[in-house]
Amino acid sequence: MHRMSKCSLMFLVLVLLVGLSHSLPEIRPIVHTSLGDIEGTVLQSRLGQSFYAFRGIPYAQSPTGKLRFQPPVPLTEPWNGTYDATEDGPMCPQPFMNETYKVSEDCLRLNVYTAAIPGELIRIRPRDVLVYLHPGGFYSLSGQSNTFAGPHAIMDHPIVFVTINYRLGSLGFMSTGTAECPGNVGLKDQVAALRWIQQNIASFGGLSNSVTLMGYSAGAISTALHLISPMSKGLFHRAIVMSGAPTAQWEVPEHQLELAHKQAILLGCPIKTTIEMIECLRQKPSEDFADSLETMFVLAWNPVLLWKPVIEPDFGQERFLDRNPTEAFQSGDFMKVPLIAGITRDEFAGPAVSILRNETLRRELDGSFETLAPILFLFERHTPEAATRSRLLRERFLGSSPLTLNDSLTGLNYLFADGLIGFGMHRFIALASKYTTVYQYKFAYVGRYSHLYYPEDKPYGAVHHDDLIYLLTGPFIAPMFNSTDPEHQTVVRLTSMWTSFAIHGDPNRANLPGLKWIPVSTENDTYLEISDQLETKQGLFTERFSFWDQLFPLPA
Repeated sequence: MHRMSKCSLMFLVLVLLVGLSHSLPEIRPIVHTSLGDIEGTVLQSRLGQSFYAFRGIPYAQSPTGKLRFQPPVPLTEPWNGTYDATEDGPMCPQPFMNETYKVSEDCLRLNVYTAAIPGELIRIRPRDVLVYLHPGGFYSLSGQSNTFAGPHAIMDHPIVFVTINYRLGSLGFMSTGTAECPGNVGLKDQVAALRWIQQNIASFGGLSNSVTLMGYSAGAISTALHLISPMSKGLFHRAIVMSGAPTAQWEVPEHQLELAHKQAILLGCPIKTTIEMIECLRQKPSEDFADSLETMFVLAWNPVLLWKPVIEPDFGQERFLDRNPTEAFQSGDFMKVPLIAGITRDEFAGPAVSILRNETLRRELDGSFETLAPILFLFERHTPEAATRSRLLRERFLGSSPLTLNDSLTGLNYLFADGLIGFGMHRFIALASKYTTVYQYKFAYVGRYSHLYYPEDKPYGAVHHDDLIYLLTGPFIAPMFNSTDPEHQTVVRLTSMWTSFAIHGDPNRANLPGLKWIPVSTENDTYLEISDQLETKQGLFTERFSFWDQLFPLPA
């Protein structure tokens, strides 16, 4: 046998390294961190590329006992042996969970997915990092791989992908306006995870100086708030804000003491003093909070945004939010990083269909619209201005005739879509784009699967969460699409643009046919319509959003 030349040997090594990205050895990978070794597993991407998965990694101490309602406490003690990260950790307490899903208050976990990890023999090029904050109204869902945070489509691209859990409901967002419980601990969990990523992501082949934060709905509100939080400075470098923003018509309060009282009463705790109330609530099983959730709402799971982030009074604690978000974005007082931001075409049609299909709810809304509109569409209640705004909204979107499913659905869909998602996103993009690059989109593609089927088994449209079907995977909504499925091109478009933005700061670097995504400017409300094709357009729902602008003008 002839001795192999140096060039031939280098070529063989190169071939082997390239092959690793497609067919990783079926051995459990191990990474080395300051807290100890972590063992993962090997998964397959949507198009058959192998990647490593490290799931259920704790990024803070268990927020139980005296740590309930408190900011997350970093882990400092190394674990014994090798940490088993081969399966998802538990999701945070929430309702409607069966034995399929692990649920525990010890839920401050994250998942890391990567195709290349550093080793003794192989030097890899570190990869850009994309971090996902899940939706769920601040009271449900998780970063688990089987709850619509699956990495399989994203991992067809050269990225390190991270999903996280954060505390939910009363356990994550109770705020009394006092030192015992100033609030925002669910958001501080997210900060703790971002700090963990800065400290540890290099062990997974990630670049700590190239982190993109992506959030959907409640996760998008969170992402926008990280742009102005003093706790989040320097922890990420780009942001993707999908269907949710804190710059809407709803107030960002300093506390939600009345909601804390309601929770305490439901669980049999005293409310005479905050100290007594919090101490009693610390003794209650975490499942009691989940089981009482439905009773916390006013009407049929409304208001959708029951728990809100709060502007924390200063008690000497590290504050996540210390000023009004809308005023901060209006004055340019935020991290001026490149942004992708947008909405789906039909957003929150689900509640509109549910209410109009239910004769009792439909009649209640019809007869008490002025009272219920502020609850459903998230603006202040019990004021003369609220009554006036309710009347004007009804006139504009529903008219004076009695509500019916056939005649009122489009108008009620617009009210939910704009009141819960669209108007806040419109204002966020208008304010932020004065100071930084914003790529705006409208997702309008309607495939075979959806979060809302109406009428019968047909998707209603491109509703809230439907764009996630093509970005992440969740088996209870849609299958993982293969290259012959009609949805394939939409998956390619969305994942390519999002990961190109995470890598380059510019989605146009995806080099997709027809892609010419022009950022918003003060002169042009430019957006990319993502449907069967990619098309640049002007003026996203201009007439509707102008109406909301007049009803809820910005402070001078």
